[in-house]
Amino acid sequence: MSSSANNKQTTAAASAAPGGTVEIDGVELKLSHPHQSTSQWIGQREILMQLLACWVMLDDSDLPLTPRLVGSPGIGKTQLGIAAAQISEKPLYIYQCTADTRPEDLLITPVLAQDGKIAYHASPLVTAMIVGGVCILDEGNRMNEKSWASLAPLLDQRRYVESIVAGITIPADRHFRAAVTMNQDESTFEIPDYILSRLQPTLNVGFPDKHDEMAILQYHLPFAEAEMLAMTVEFLQRSHDLKLDFSPRDGINLLRYALKRLSQDTQHPINRREAWREALECCLGEDAVDLDALAKRRQKTLGGDSLPLGLADFFFDSDDPLNPDRLDEEDDDD
Repeated sequence: MSSSANNKQTTAAASAAPGGTVEIDGVELKLSHPHQSTSQWIGQREILMQLLACWVMLDDSDLPLTPRLVGSPGIGKTQLGIAAAQISEKPLYIYQCTADTRPEDLLITPVLAQDGKIAYHASPLVTAMIVGGVCILDEGNRMNEKSWASLAPLLDQRRYVESIVAGITIPADRHFRAAVTMNQDESTFEIPDYILSRLQPTLNVGFPDKHDEMAILQYHLPFAEAEMLAMTVEFLQRSHDLKLDFSPRDGINLLRYALKRLSQDTQHPINRREAWREALECCLGEDAVDLDALAKRRQKTLGGDSLPLGLADFFFDSDDPLNPDRLDEEDDDD
């Protein structure tokens, strides 16, 4: 980056204030407000240290990494990024990515002001770039390639973005850090390889163990009774063992609903187990009542360890007596 760009970057960062304005190349930008959060990261210290390592700069010529945090929905990927920002003592900005996110949404959006003039609003991402904060691109793989392409120069050694709407180039402050969370489900886009190569490394966020999961529920629901907490943790741990995707967020929601149901009528309270089971069915579906059966159905749907299919298997169940392959197997046994 040239010395003029460095000077511009330093001037912009020095004059920027959370929620205030800053001028770049004669264009005034209204900055976003930082995200305020007092929550904390519980357990799994190793993954937190891995994320913080990505943001270390070993030398003036070194660059921070932009990792992608991968895991099931509700497992705490965003909270992990929030915790890392708090430890880094940097202002935090979160941008929620969606399928219809446009490049101008990611960067600078023109807004009609009260005096009839155009005002330019910097996104949380651009604000973090200017003030030297942390930006979490939440659920990044829900975003289309055109939007990702606008971030390509930011994610490599160039460290800037170009706003076509405002007609300016915005360099990132040297203290700017970023991470991208990604859910592992079917409602996402395929991210192009030239972007994936810039989002390194991949940090896999796993499910917490029993002790940590209990601590998470107690933190969010300190008023919950021990029996209700224990039932929820046992359910979640069993689902993790069966490779099902029920997360701590699911446990928090079902427990919240169960506790609210219990508090409704103190004269004729419903049984705790009845309330918990009702919450389980309402929040996670009737299939969640029998985890073993649900796991078998999921495994069968995904293919599991089943044998390769023959032509007959497309028309008959494996145990159907009319399945010719099944008849052949029985003849072989005889």
